[in-house]
Amino acid sequence: MELWVKIIVCFIAGMGAGLGTGFAGMSAAAVITPMLVTFLGLPAYEAVGIALASDVLASAVSAYTYGRNRNLDIRNGLIMMAAVLVFTMVGSFVSSKVPNTAMGNFSVVMTLILGIKFIVKPVMTTKEKMMSEEAGRRALKSVIFGSLVGFVCGFVGAGGGMMMLLILTTALGYELKTAVGTSVFIMAFTALVGSASHFAIGGAPDWTILAMCVVSTFAWARIAAVIANRAKPKTLNRVTGAILIVLSAAVLIVDKLL
Repeated sequence: MELWVKIIVCFIAGMGAGLGTGFAGMSAAAVITPMLVTFLGLPAYEAVGIALASDVLASAVSAYTYGRNRNLDIRNGLIMMAAVLVFTMVGSFVSSKVPNTAMGNFSVVMTLILGIKFIVKPVMTTKEKMMSEEAGRRALKSVIFGSLVGFVCGFVGAGGGMMMLLILTTALGYELKTAVGTSVFIMAFTALVGSASHFAIGGAPDWTILAMCVVSTFAWARIAAVIANRAKPKTLNRVTGAILIVLSAAVLIVDKLL
């Protein structure tokens, strides 16, 4: 395949994934995987590994940007991350024992619904109201809902970033910027574990495609995170919602081309 085709596909896939990560904590796998499979003919398992590897630096730079702007809850992020990782393994084990558990468009449909939700009913919770909840109660919620997110992700195999954002903004009452910052903080570690396991099991990926996807996703995630942290809450809700709707629609269209 021509190198210029790889460059264009990886750039566009990275741009979509980076914007989704930086603005909404969306997993890069939701965008990059179908693009690589459809237009570059990569095996799905390898494409997921490359997408997860791209997610590591993109989520890390987004978390760093949100953290610098004090829009990151590290304490509860670590608690939720531990619960997510443990119950992802539990969900994966249970899924292996139950036939026909695949839910192909689960992550995409959730992304679309969440995008509409941010536009129709924006998250306008203030940081002061968020912090008014007793710390122990918030930590307990992080364990409970982190376990739920992890189990569903392990059982279904998708939807982690969007589920975390939904849980953080609704059940835990986070304001949007802190919710996204905490979500990408968690995703950086879960993506690292996921990509490492994929490459350990499936072997080395196409290094050229991997490098281009990582660079593009990283650059656009950084741009999106900087813009998001400067935006007003209502504007950020609308922009985030619009991006999620566009990305989910694009992924559904690409999926139909498979």
